[in-house]
Amino acid sequence: MINNEKKPVVSVIMNCLNCSEYLKEALDSVFAQTCKGWEIIFWDNGSSDNSFEIAKSYGPKVKCFRGRETYPLGKARNLALAQASGKFLAFLDCDDVWLPEKLEKQTSAFDADSKVGIVFSDAVYFNKKGDVFQLYGRKKPPENYAFRQLLKGNFLCMSSAVINKKALLSLNQWFDEKFNCIEDLDLFLRIAYEWKLKYVAGPLVKYRMHEKSLTYGRQSAFAKEGEILVEKLLDLYPNITKEYGREIESLQIRIGCQKFVSFWSGGNSKKARQHLQPFLMADKKLFLPYISSYFFPFSFFVLILRVFKRKTYSS
Repeated sequence: MINNEKKPVVSVIMNCLNCSEYLKEALDSVFAQTCKGWEIIFWDNGSSDNSFEIAKSYGPKVKCFRGRETYPLGKARNLALAQASGKFLAFLDCDDVWLPEKLEKQTSAFDADSKVGIVFSDAVYFNKKGDVFQLYGRKKPPENYAFRQLLKGNFLCMSSAVINKKALLSLNQWFDEKFNCIEDLDLFLRIAYEWKLKYVAGPLVKYRMHEKSLTYGRQSAFAKEGEILVEKLLDLYPNITKEYGREIESLQIRIGCQKFVSFWSGGNSKKARQHLQPFLMADKKLFLPYISSYFFPFSFFVLILRVFKRKTYSS
């Protein structure tokens, strides 16, 4: 029997864990795309709500799968990817929303250069209060070979990224199944080491922020995974410290900051300072939180951070 069914241009990967509150809005934003050559790979990661039933109600364009247990996000993403047949891979977190022209604009951006591995866009961040800011705004993010810039700080939003499947298949590993917090950064770095990034101007994604998005208790988990990532990069690219020494140091500073936040928020300011002290001379902006930890509770640091973010994103 000849199968005349065309392969989709884009496989939309949706990993879900108890997202019934926002899931319909996310799914509707895919069905509203001006690009129609897509499939949704919906992987339910052990939800206890009716997320799976909601996804199944959308019909055959949503291919639904359910894990036997709740896996780390890296493994759950791989299980979904194994079902994908599209030329490009897009990721939509189930509480985020795409604008209608997202897939059309981003897939066409691959045409001009076969070495482009990731196409990404700006994103609008929003919350229940309606507060919004753009991830980039007037500041154009790095493009082309941007491994160095990604090491200094992850500037990519997962729900804005579209990946050339060839780039993914060129790797020895897809998502690292050890990771549950930074699985996206790890993948982006390994793609960016050999492939170009391309930016499509303007926001094409709405990223929903929750209170848990800024849960500082998770900083310990980020720090632990960050240390694993550093060791992994040193093993994968033996000469990385010669070419990217400053950027590796920036990554290690971020890990130190995450440990600082974890201990300070837990009430152990002395232990917190021990993790930040080695980096004070490398980044003098760290002096303010370091000194503040002697005199103020962690809630004061949170207030400073919020004020700083408002100032940054309004400029």
